[in-house]
Amino acid sequence: MSELAADGVPVAVTCRVLKLARQPYYRWLAAPITHRELDEAHLANVLFDAHRDDPEFGYRLLADEAARAGHRACDRRVWRICSGNGWWSAFGKPRARGAKKAGPPAHDDLVLRQFRADGPNRLWLWDITEHPTAEGKVYLCAIKDVFSNRIVGYSISDRMTSQIAVNALVSAVQRRRTVAGCVVHSDRGSQFRSRKVARVLARHDLVGSMGQVASAGDNAAMESFFSLLQNNVLNRHRWATREDLRIAIVTWIERTYHRRRRQHRLGRLTPIEFETIMTTQVALAA
Repeated sequence: MSELAADGVPVAVTCRVLKLARQPYYRWLAAPITHRELDEAHLANVLFDAHRDDPEFGYRLLADEAARAGHRACDRRVWRICSGNGWWSAFGKPRARGAKKAGPPAHDDLVLRQFRADGPNRLWLWDITEHPTAEGKVYLCAIKDVFSNRIVGYSISDRMTSQIAVNALVSAVQRRRTVAGCVVHSDRGSQFRSRKVARVLARHDLVGSMGQVASAGDNAAMESFFSLLQNNVLNRHRWATREDLRIAIVTWIERTYHRRRRQHRLGRLTPIEFETIMTTQVALAA
């Protein structure tokens, strides 16, 4: 219509021929993008960022993440945006036959099942485990230093998002302090491939490493710790509340595993005793 008007054809004539009202056309001409369309574009950006950080989230959890960012919308509207853009949960849609496998890992495998370290803060392993309670599941993300088998950082939550991995990594860095160059090895879980985790690794000069898909042996040393936790805490009885299980996990790690459980690989010492003796010897040798 603008081109016809430039050629001398009145807008009234064009609207009459096309059977359009003039007022809506002039309103659109004054504001081609409505406030609703602009708001929906901002909402879509927030949903995309949340989906990229946590690909396992469905549209309801993505709506929760958008609400936390200040963009409130009903579940139906969020579903419509996610459906239109193909932002499905990694677990929500069955993979079609012949579909591509998961993309490449965020990091190369620098460990290759060689779980050895000649000093503290040279190689860390981390993983996530879960256990049910009467209130719902509890998730534990723990980081183990291969040198002494000490759990140097962990985080407990009722949601398995990338934030639980970030919190565990930050707690390990705060506890150990001198960590530049340390290799942090994990599986290919979406939590460990998130942008949030990558930023924390880069901020503290940590080196990421990832094993193969569906290969528990690539992180067997961490799985052995979770097996001990399963037998000594998680499977002892049914847990009524998340808080009860959280307290039990923290108590077992800090009191029993670190200070009372002697390990054959450490010369029948506990992780705390082994680190204390070995760091003292290194200091004297220097």
